[in-house]
Amino acid sequence: MTLRSAVPTPGSRGARAFVVLRWPLGLVRVGWRYLWRITPVHRTEEPGGPEDLPEAVPAELCDDQIQTVEDGVGALLHRRYSVLAADATVAPSDIVAGLMNEPNWGTPGDMAVFVKTLGAPGEMAVGDEYVVRMPGPWNGPVRVIARTATSYRLATLRGHLEAGQIEFRATTVGSDLCFEIEAWARPGDWFSHLLYNRVRLAKEVQLNLWTETCLRVVARSGGRRRGGVNVHTRRLADHTCGQHLPA
Repeated sequence: MTLRSAVPTPGSRGARAFVVLRWPLGLVRVGWRYLWRITPVHRTEEPGGPEDLPEAVPAELCDDQIQTVEDGVGALLHRRYSVLAADATVAPSDIVAGLMNEPNWGTPGDMAVFVKTLGAPGEMAVGDEYVVRMPGPWNGPVRVIARTATSYRLATLRGHLEAGQIEFRATTVGSDLCFEIEAWARPGDWFSHLLYNRVRLAKEVQLNLWTETCLRVVARSGGRRRGGVNVHTRRLADHTCGQHLPA
């Protein structure tokens, strides 16, 4: 597999300047892509329940830097993005290996850049940390809390726009390769709640980011997209873990 070219060194002044300069252009391109996308995106939404809560962060990886769903504000969204690739020339494990070796391999660079801030260069390991730079005045620090040959999961850290977890995985469905991104998250604070649920800016930027990632993974698979991108959301306003989630 051919990976995306490297971004400036993580944490360097060049990297920070690079990200800041990308914000205005990134927001414009996100809006343009949203208006002119011809790929069908099928959205469904329904009420959720306690079964939509994420698994607990492993104790050995849970410290005061982890931002769990209980730390967030507003409704919890359990959301799954999925796409099928027919006639893929690589296995699900190859797709995930490419992403774990270089997370930017699948993401549109004008919308998000993963910068490793903790861990050895190269392949992703449990306990590694990244900052996801996105267009707009926010960063998304995350920690790797699980990985297998065909999946990996990230938990948000303090300062992230969201509070929760996200998992990337690839499987087979019949003869097709299936790529999924599954997230369990609430806005990280009241400002994020405003951006997500009132202005809806962050929510649409995020939806476009993961939709584009699904499409890029299909292209990387050597196959062809079967149908559109499916986005299924279950909204949970309250749960039974002793924490009220206001809508």
